[in-house]
Amino acid sequence: MRAGPSQEEVRRHNLGTLLRYVHIHGDTSRAELTTKLGLNRSTIGALTADLAAAGLVTERPPQQTRRAGRPSLVVRPESSQVYAYALAIEVDRLRAARVGLGGRILDRRETDRPRGMQVIDAVQPLAGFIHEMRLDVPEGARYVGGGLAVAGMVRRDDGMVRLAPTIGWVEEPVGEALSEEIGDVGPLIVGNIADVSALVEHSRGAAAGRDNVIYLYGDVGVGGGIIAGGRRVTGHGGYGGEVGHMVVNPKGRPCSCGSRGCWETEIGEYALLELAGRGHLSGREAVLDVVDAAMRGDWAAQQAVRQVGDWIGLGVGNLINIFNPEAVIFGGTLRDVYLVAAAQIRSRLNEVALPACREHVRLRTPELGNDAALIGAAELAFERLLADPLL
Repeated sequence: MRAGPSQEEVRRHNLGTLLRYVHIHGDTSRAELTTKLGLNRSTIGALTADLAAAGLVTERPPQQTRRAGRPSLVVRPESSQVYAYALAIEVDRLRAARVGLGGRILDRRETDRPRGMQVIDAVQPLAGFIHEMRLDVPEGARYVGGGLAVAGMVRRDDGMVRLAPTIGWVEEPVGEALSEEIGDVGPLIVGNIADVSALVEHSRGAAAGRDNVIYLYGDVGVGGGIIAGGRRVTGHGGYGGEVGHMVVNPKGRPCSCGSRGCWETEIGEYALLELAGRGHLSGREAVLDVVDAAMRGDWAAQQAVRQVGDWIGLGVGNLINIFNPEAVIFGGTLRDVYLVAAAQIRSRLNEVALPACREHVRLRTPELGNDAALIGAAELAFERLLADPLL
């Protein structure tokens, strides 16, 4: 028989649980931690003292209290002193941020990414952003690692981008190339942009408190991040959630993946612009212009948004039947389309989804907005620290 966990193992587990709670929820009183974590006051006091000694949290009296007696100290994550670098490679832009413990963005950089840009040309500006941000890091601050979110299929074991048709990459070792360009970056974990966005919208955003969530990220293509039973569904190699490549129209448009009639060919950027008579344009701004035109009464734009909304509803209805989520979140350019086509989307999914599966589903936009990808990338780096704060 396996022996039970030692006192030290229990202590480290409790340290990680407490730090994770403060990381997600922010400033929290000792009294609340005692209630939420089910530990006694003296244990909470000892754990917070250990985390404070490690430079991970601080404890301060509350700013104001109406209760009689000695106020409960407030535990705060050391956002300015414990940080990760977060990077994102998207279809039209490259972004970087320094993210503090607690999910607070401390510094950020961004530049356009011309379509067709190769890996080396993408990692160089990202490395430059990190070198710039390093100049403003406080002395003595603790770096825990880096996370990179990519709009493509990422192999979980080594961060290889197996396929990113919307940015034109196949079998590209992006994480390795970025690490070489930066130099002493330390651990760098690569993830899919929809997956990491789903992760943080579930923990601290629009789906907080819900354990079954689908996050849809749209630009030229469509990716999905799926949370089931409180855990990310990434599949065997890490490629789960490629919902944009489920075939919904076998006789439809050719897809960049090599198939035909994939969902993203009916709801992605190219489909919307073509339907609106603007197929010669591309990019996020062009999509937003169509959405704006539809809101102002432009007939062609309205018809385009309505048809795309119908296809969105069809796909979401099928996903609802399969995963039975509590919430579906629309991110990227799908957010903007959803805000105009919400009624059309809901009507169509009601036709497709089973009543028992759809009746409780909430359709939402991201609470963290465009920052979800960066904060989610940072979460990849913070995970090791949160699992064992004293490593």
